[in-house]
Amino acid sequence: MPRFRKKPVVIEAAQFLATKQSFDEILRLGVRNWRAGEMGADCFYIETLEGDMKVSDGDWVIKGVRGEFYPCKPDIFEATYEEAK
Repeated sequence: MPRFRKKPVVIEAAQFLATKQSFDEILRLGVRNWRAGEMGADCFYIETLEGDMKVSDGDWVIKGVRGEFYPCKPDIFEATYEEAK
C-alpha cells in the first residue's frame, strides 16, 4: 500500500477559551458566519464547508488554505500542528 505525507502548510488559528478576548481573536481571523451557542453554554457555532459546527471552550478555530474555517479539538491540534517560527 502506498504511503503519503501531509504537505507542510502554515495556517492561522486561534484558541477559544470562553473569554471575550479569545473570541475577538477568532473574529480577527476573519470568521464572519457564526451564531451563539445554547444559553449559558461556553460555545458558539461557525459556518464550515460541511455545515455549522460547534466550537467549545478550548477548541481551536483554524483558517484553512482556501480561507475556510473549521474547529479542531485541542488534542488533535497539538498532535497535528506546531508553532511556525
